[in-house]
Amino acid sequence: MSARVLSAAALLAVGFLGARAGRADPPAANPLDVVPEKMPFDVPYGAPISLARAEALINATVAEAKRHDWKLNVAVVDSGGNLVAFQRMDGAQLGSIQVSQHKARAAVMYRRETKAFESAIQEKQAYYVMTLDGVIGSRGGMPLVEGGKLIGGIGCSGGTGSQDEVACRAGVALLR
Repeated sequence: MSARVLSAAALLAVGFLGARAGRADPPAANPLDVVPEKMPFDVPYGAPISLARAEALINATVAEAKRHDWKLNVAVVDSGGNLVAFQRMDGAQLGSIQVSQHKARAAVMYRRETKAFESAIQEKQAYYVMTLDGVIGSRGGMPLVEGGKLIGGIGCSGGTGSQDEVACRAGVALLR
């Protein structure tokens, strides 16, 4: 190449870089770098849910699923993440037995709906989900809060995530 062509290319490159330097795009904010003022999801753990209450929540959840002809597995765990009650509806898929329990347990351990983990994945924050033990990135797991204290968690599995979530909300509604 001639010295003239190389000089022209160098001038174009310097001109382009110089024009960009004056209007540099700000770096994208990393959501993991945000420091909240208060502790998120700071719900204190309370006394464990009783078997009678757990069964009542399951009954309400199953009734909602039956209204829609959804076949679900429903699990309720206590404030320590231990299984208290479980029901597999007729025809519910076998693979979702453990998933329903996992959703309930994750909701208790992290004091938030499992939908939060699903959202993190959808927002391309998989690092957030993949580095936490016992997380499940699918909606249908909800903490059970009564009197400002976490008494347990409920998990539904067998339908789509949105079906699982709707059914669980019917059970959670009994606490209000």
